[in-house]
Amino acid sequence: MKADIRNPKTLTEAVVHFADPDTSLRHMIAVRWPDGVRCPHCGSEKVHFLANQRRWKCAVNHPRRQFSVKVGTIFEESPLPLEKWLVAVWLETNAKNSISSYEVARALGITQKSAWFMLHRVRYALHVGSFDKKLQGVIEADETLVGGRANNMHKSVRKVKIKGTGGAHMTAVMGLLERHDGKKHSTVRAMVLPNRQQAILHGVIHKNVEPGSSVYTDALKQYNGLSPTFEHDFVDHAEAYVKDKVVHTNGLENFWALFKRCIKGTHVSIEPFHIQAYVDSEAFRFNHREVKDGDRFALAMQGVSGKRLTYKALIGASEGAPGADKDADSGNLPN
Repeated sequence: MKADIRNPKTLTEAVVHFADPDTSLRHMIAVRWPDGVRCPHCGSEKVHFLANQRRWKCAVNHPRRQFSVKVGTIFEESPLPLEKWLVAVWLETNAKNSISSYEVARALGITQKSAWFMLHRVRYALHVGSFDKKLQGVIEADETLVGGRANNMHKSVRKVKIKGTGGAHMTAVMGLLERHDGKKHSTVRAMVLPNRQQAILHGVIHKNVEPGSSVYTDALKQYNGLSPTFEHDFVDHAEAYVKDKVVHTNGLENFWALFKRCIKGTHVSIEPFHIQAYVDSEAFRFNHREVKDGDRFALAMQGVSGKRLTYKALIGASEGAPGADKDADSGNLPN
């Protein structure tokens, strides 16, 4: 079967292009095995395509000789066909403010529970993991809090959740933005933090930023002490948003605005256990905002192989974490 790696340019083209099961299969073959199909278990090239089952059989004698193109990807063991999966990847990676599982369910003709699990697997494909190269040059560092507002809570809920100054129930997310001059646009890294203590904030910066870089922050006292490893300067937002025309965190404020719009406008509410997934997805779209939809889809597809997210891992059942989301964009069980 010849590989087909042509990427559609618009959503309409994507729906039509991937509606054909053979086209979707050829596309995945080209993404997964550009140099020819190999057995995902032993790596052998001696495989035979079983047309009636739409899978391959390895000539080497070992367990699980038969395999599909989904094995070893985020699609593994999903009963949903590739025609729906590839469109779902397109929707999540190209929707500026993400997309609701309810909307995906209506668009693909599946249950909302399946769409919720599907979108989390797509977000998992967008997760970068560890970075090989540190940020350098001019870096903006800032953090935000994610969580429900106290004035939107019922009195009984507010009494339980709101303690002290009122931010203890919220989740801290930190961002680092590397500014670029000229045609290259700025890039961001963002991660969920256990708290905003100085050791945590400094640890993130030392791990991700090249020594000697200029680090600009707000006036939060936890950033004190970054010098002399970094050229640290800050702007006090109580007085101004820009100091000396260069010291500001406006680039990250733009990213936080997009992220908050994604959470509040599209997903309404999410559990802290899943915030990193939504951060990863928004960072992917932000970092590739200058490319066209078809190219952004192709970049997202590069992350589908070598990753697998089970439902138990998603809801934290294997780690004693909170159960499935109880928010407006969640489901309790996959279909």
